[in-house]
Amino acid sequence: MRSAVIIAGLALLGSAPSSYAQSETLNRELLNDWRDMKQTLVRLANAMPEDKYDFKSTPAQRDFAQQVLHIATANVINLNFLRGKAMPPAVNRSARAKAEVIKAMSDSFDYGEALIEEQTAQSLFEIMQTNQFLGPSSRARVIYFLIGHSWDIYGQMVVYLRLNGGVPPASQRP
Repeated sequence: MRSAVIIAGLALLGSAPSSYAQSETLNRELLNDWRDMKQTLVRLANAMPEDKYDFKSTPAQRDFAQQVLHIATANVINLNFLRGKAMPPAVNRSARAKAEVIKAMSDSFDYGEALIEEQTAQSLFEIMQTNQFLGPSSRARVIYFLIGHSWDIYGQMVVYLRLNGGVPPASQRP
């Protein structure tokens, strides 16, 4: 009986995920979600015709190009809190050309990808000072905040595309 309990206990210990394995899983999930977000946004930004990049749903709103640049700017500003080795891209907030705007957003996601790849089991959970909105946050929280923010802007960009007769790539059916 005693040996059966010891064997069962050892089996449980051997099957329990280590903190390293959990961190590797989190890092992989962060990378997958980050890369998927980039792909989704680039496809949507490419779906809008260039002559509609100055379209606004109402006069008070950002135009489509400004929405894309807002994602790029928010990514770079907030990713800088991670204090990694990767160098942030320069974002021209006055860009108007479709290719330049998409490149700025894409570069901001490449910057985030490089920073996520730098993370370790410990660094993902380290708390750092960010901005007034987020306050003290882990690196993982900053990354997931930016993914959520990007989804918010994605929703606005979908409306802009649909108001111009387009169908978002994620909604297209064969």
